[in-house]
Amino acid sequence: MTLILAFTLFVLAVFLGVELISKVPPTLHTPLMSGSNAISGITLIGALVSAGSDHSTLTTLLAFGAVTLATINVVGGFLVTNRMLSMFATRRPVEKTGDET
Repeated sequence: MTLILAFTLFVLAVFLGVELISKVPPTLHTPLMSGSNAISGITLIGALVSAGSDHSTLTTLLAFGAVTLATINVVGGFLVTNRMLSMFATRRPVEKTGDET
């Protein structure tokens, strides 16, 4: 693949991603983020495989960056999902003890 074709594909992917995300209503952002955790997990596995291969220093550095960013995305996604699910949890009433004055 030539460099100009790869760059064109990258620019089109960025444009399409921005257009799609901007059209999603705010109420659906968190559920979509939960679903994208699976995709980031696949990205993380691919980045780990790429980092483990011994091609060149540039490949290893790019793979390390991909591992770092995918890990941040997965952990952040799970934290946001956990927070969202805790909003729907039922709260138990606090039991009062008889020794209050």
